[in-house]
Amino acid sequence: MSDLITADLVDLDLPAGDRREAVRSLAERLVKAGRVTDLDQFLADIEAREAQMPTGLDGGIGIPHCRSTAVTEPTLGFGRSTGGVDFGAEDGNPADLVFLIAAPEGGGSDHMTVLAALARRLVRKSFTGELRSVTDPAAAAGFIAKEVSA
Repeated sequence: MSDLITADLVDLDLPAGDRREAVRSLAERLVKAGRVTDLDQFLADIEAREAQMPTGLDGGIGIPHCRSTAVTEPTLGFGRSTGGVDFGAEDGNPADLVFLIAAPEGGGSDHMTVLAALARRLVRKSFTGELRSVTDPAAAAGFIAKEVSA
């Protein structure tokens, strides 16, 4: 299995505004990395999950995620948006930090493990603060990988 997140799966200048555009932008990175085989199927699966319940969290966080037959291995994409993206958080704030979690359809609990590890880190101001200030995609990927696997 490859690393969960790598520098090519990080976008520190994610487009602001439209949730679908932001998710597509990160999903395209997953396709280029060979971790998603069918962009349209993956986006449909993300959209179906989003329709069940918004994936925005208070404090400027978006965590779109799904299981999909189009995903080859558990993967985490990360994007930062200066203008913010509306993921339907209860506090009404747009997300400036977006984590795209992609899990294979038969991947068991992999994406839930990632989601849980991420959720534990997101309550720490030091974690979100580091991600809001990091300037290098490789540094962001290394930091996230270390924190989520810890």
